[in-house]
Amino acid sequence: MALATNYSQFIQQAIQWHQQHNLALSTLADPASPSPCQVGAIVDNTVQWQPLLQQPAADFSNVEQALELKLHDDIKAFYQLYYGAGLAAVHPRGKLALLMVWNSEDIKRLQENIIGHILMKRRLKQRETVFFATTEDDAVLLSVLNSTGEVYLEHVGREVTEKLADNLADFLAQLTPCSYDGL
Repeated sequence: MALATNYSQFIQQAIQWHQQHNLALSTLADPASPSPCQVGAIVDNTVQWQPLLQQPAADFSNVEQALELKLHDDIKAFYQLYYGAGLAAVHPRGKLALLMVWNSEDIKRLQENIIGHILMKRRLKQRETVFFATTEDDAVLLSVLNSTGEVYLEHVGREVTEKLADNLADFLAQLTPCSYDGL
């Protein structure tokens, strides 16, 4: 599957990039919400982490049942692959942070947010999208158009119009790792 391959390749590039720049993948820590991807102890409310394959993979059948909708396979595969705290990247269109799930509780929160997002799109009579990354602008997301799998820049509350890639695999292949500065 091209998505899994391209995502895994980007993750390896991100790990190498961080090593080359003497930077650790780290995030703010919540001792009450540990992750299987944590590496080492919490120090000054921060913990280091490494992307880790989910075992078992997240199940999205509850979201599909609640919405009476089949989620695009790419979005399910994206969120089912790795545990992590998110990865910063540069796309020709700008900087972004790929969203990742931290643990099983985070999967539940993500699923609730996906349901809320799709219900908002329905209320606004817009095509249904599922977000997978944030940008430097809090009002702009990167989303997959559920009906086609195409990747769009999405201004919250508006119909998507700016297509960035035919699919998530192609989009991931366009990314270059970077640091979280400004995100």
